[in-house]
Amino acid sequence: MKIAFVGKGGSGKTTLSSLFVAHLAGAGHPVLAIDADINQHLAVALGASPQQALTWPTLGEHLPLIKDYLRGDNPRIASADAMIKTTPPGRGSRLVRPFEDNPVFDACFRQLNGVRLGMTGQFTEDDLGVSCYHSKVGAAELLLNHLVDGPDEYVVMDMTAGADAFASGLFTRFDVTFLVCEPTLRSVGVYRQYADHARDFGVHLVAVGNKVTDSDDVEFLTAQLGPALLGWITTSGHVRAAERGAARPIGELEPQNLSTLAAMKSQVDETPRDWVRYQRQGVEFHLRNAQAWGNGRAGMDLAEQVDPEFVLDPAVSAGR
Repeated sequence: MKIAFVGKGGSGKTTLSSLFVAHLAGAGHPVLAIDADINQHLAVALGASPQQALTWPTLGEHLPLIKDYLRGDNPRIASADAMIKTTPPGRGSRLVRPFEDNPVFDACFRQLNGVRLGMTGQFTEDDLGVSCYHSKVGAAELLLNHLVDGPDEYVVMDMTAGADAFASGLFTRFDVTFLVCEPTLRSVGVYRQYADHARDFGVHLVAVGNKVTDSDDVEFLTAQLGPALLGWITTSGHVRAAERGAARPIGELEPQNLSTLAAMKSQVDETPRDWVRYQRQGVEFHLRNAQAWGNGRAGMDLAEQVDPEFVLDPAVSAGR
């Protein structure tokens, strides 16, 4: 199952992402987590030191390796250089499982407290004025397009803030998207903007309240979000301790907050994967990107990379 966390900047998106990941890992579930937020705080939230997190490899710096490995011997892709972030898999492509050993995971991911964690990479000084953060997130998008996960495997991504995820087709790559919402009009506004953008693409969007302090906050979120509100996270001493560098076991989280995390997991587990739609949407956004900028950059018609007879699913992955 693929899960995304989105929300207004400062809403606590990374905090809730890390709590959910820790909740899954603490129960013994295999979790692959990807930090795709420009601020890159997920590793620290999961227990790494700031110094340790700065030394870890990133997906963005290994994009050539990712392209070359995933391309495999797909005859529709002439070279790794011809791949763009939306290039879909086809016959001959290498598909990956989230917990297998392969050169991409060896180079780009590390183990942290029972979690396989990767980071897209920080926005560096060299990027200023000449690049955008989506060039780094593109490495994660390409990986997700070729990633075949099962119902007992959890892939969690901490996304960029606000509606920035709609700059690519990445927002369609998830089974459930949790939007973290503070009890404020601005945060509710981000939810409504995201819901408007996602509505035509069948995105399963679920709101989770955060930084809730009293019954007035609950009443506000309930009135504003209605049935879209799954639950909420209250102001937490457990979270404050972690932010001071004194991480505690996830089982010591407040009972109300543990209950919300359990409800989130149930929501994910009850959501079926539509592999046909997943592949179709991937192809749709590839064709959009090819026409908008990809063809000109590659010097070829990237629509030729689409294999019309290929459907990404676990059976294909098992047979390679």
